[in-house]
Amino acid sequence: MNILWDFDGTIFDTYPTIVKAFKKLVKDDSVTEAEILKQMKISSEVAIKHFNVEKSVFDENFHVLEHQLSPEDKPAFPHVEDVLKWADKNVIVTHKSRESTLAILAYFGMEDYFTEIITKDDGYKRKPDTGAYAYLHDKYHLDLVIGDRELDLKPARELGIKTCAFQNDALEADYHLTSYDQFFNKVIDKNS
Repeated sequence: MNILWDFDGTIFDTYPTIVKAFKKLVKDDSVTEAEILKQMKISSEVAIKHFNVEKSVFDENFHVLEHQLSPEDKPAFPHVEDVLKWADKNVIVTHKSRESTLAILAYFGMEDYFTEIITKDDGYKRKPDTGAYAYLHDKYHLDLVIGDRELDLKPARELGIKTCAFQNDALEADYHLTSYDQFFNKVIDKNS
């Protein structure tokens, strides 16, 4: 099975650090981290608009702030490595920078699980545009896309690839997981 993965909130539990970094850009001190998380789980663009953060301020500062937080604060989800080891090929499409993505993968010794990684530095339009997904699907004949947000799964549905929602039961998906220890029973057994 060839799997396309989202990165933040899907392979790594990065939302706590993302929320902390974003909170530094919000001018209203009464905004809670829970409110920020709710908007970020839709997309960073939605959060930017919702909290009236200037896009230029976000673009200039957010990734610097997030990068200052330690990789150890961005752990891999439990049992995700079991799925990565099992898959034939794993690829990533993320809005993170290549430097940040590779740094986190290297910190946890997980870089060798991935055949190809597409980041914001590769020039594709942001998800939910299908460009990066179509390229990877043509190259690797993807069987499944795993993500935690609608923008992760929408391109897969448009390309006819099966989808798996991680920790988000509200999403339209072929499969829903709250933990990767469910993967082999919920996804693989149903495909056998």
